[in-house]
Amino acid sequence: MTDHHGCGFEACCGRGRDGGRRNGTARLIDPRMPELARSLTLFRYVHAVTGGPVARLDQAGSYAVPTLRGEAFTVHPGSITLRLDADGVDTAVVARDTEDAVVVRLLSPSGRTVHEGRLLSEGDRLLAGLTGTVEAGVGAAGVRERPEAPSWENGDQLAQLDAILADGGAARRAALTRHGAAHRAVDVAVLPSLLDHVCSVGLPIGVAVFAPSTMQACAGPVHVTDRTVGGRVYAAIANASLELDLPAVHSCHLTRSPAAHGPTSSLELDDENGDCVALITQFGIVGEQVHGAWEHLTASLPDA
Repeated sequence: MTDHHGCGFEACCGRGRDGGRRNGTARLIDPRMPELARSLTLFRYVHAVTGGPVARLDQAGSYAVPTLRGEAFTVHPGSITLRLDADGVDTAVVARDTEDAVVVRLLSPSGRTVHEGRLLSEGDRLLAGLTGTVEAGVGAAGVRERPEAPSWENGDQLAQLDAILADGGAARRAALTRHGAAHRAVDVAVLPSLLDHVCSVGLPIGVAVFAPSTMQACAGPVHVTDRTVGGRVYAAIANASLELDLPAVHSCHLTRSPAAHGPTSSLELDDENGDCVALITQFGIVGEQVHGAWEHLTASLPDA
């Protein structure tokens, strides 16, 4: 995966603010909720991608109703689960890429592609033509009153996710010691072994991958893992595929926060800028045995 100005999407390069080549093949659609949610949930067969050069999540399926930062959140098995910070998702487009495939792109104010969904069926490509259009300059923020995201300092697991979603989590990371949050640095090199272990014992995990103002999450058993000579790590999780550029993971932190089964551990992977690019944990209600096995495993991980 090439950097492509930090977005990790080959299709973004050489494109204007409309997310498509400057030849009229792109169409602005409404990036505001709930209009954006209605558009995305129209499509039944999508290849969805969120991430950047360090971490990337590919998933095939249909979209669950995406949520905004501050709202309730559930990872829907078998569905593409997105969570957005509307202040950072500036534009949404339907475009044709270089292979003449139809894609839906969410763009940041700088024009970076933060999420892409490639429409795999002719029916979905026809439905894309029915999505409502907007004028240039219509952003996603400020359309409806949104619940305020709770403070992460004394918040639960979801509050931690939303803090990462807001700014990459750098400010939260710098303040963790001041607030007495449970955390420690973990050796990055153990990540491939951890994925191999949960695959071999059948322990399901939850994974979230972040791009600016965007998070895509999945949960389920790990079917297969792989690693290249160059250090790229792959894991097939449920109906998704996680890709990590391990040499580019600058640090890994084990944090604990309240969740459905009590304090729950998360492995947060940071890039060289201190932004959290991926997180491995247990989402929601998973069963006491699964939660206990996960906590036992994370407690055994060596310090950095």
